[in-house]
Amino acid sequence: MIIDYIPIILVIIVAAAFAGIVVLSSVIFGPKRPNKIKVMPYESGKDPIGTTHERISIKYYLVAILFIIFDIEVIYVYPWAVQFKSLFNDFGIFAFLPMFIFLIVLELGFLYILMKGGLKWD
Repeated sequence: MIIDYIPIILVIIVAAAFAGIVVLSSVIFGPKRPNKIKVMPYESGKDPIGTTHERISIKYYLVAILFIIFDIEVIYVYPWAVQFKSLFNDFGIFAFLPMFIFLIVLELGFLYILMKGGLKWD
């Protein structure tokens, strides 16, 4: 049984070794000529304005977290929707109920966020 996993383990070891060799070779053989322009922060080709310690609104992070949550919802719903016909043929209504409950819980969360004003960008 464990013998079946040896090719996978070998591929992981070879990939990790290759990644490590590439990173180390760039550190060892790469040019090291720092100057004032190279060590400056890069902001899309523009000169940086202000300090790097500016406060960012919490709403930026909230929208990012909400995007991740609803993106994960799609990751769960898409494979279920692709296999729904065969699931429905095998299990009947019991193939639909768990996903329906899952979607209702997520929709209630979305409505809660909407009511609290989490998506208003002021």
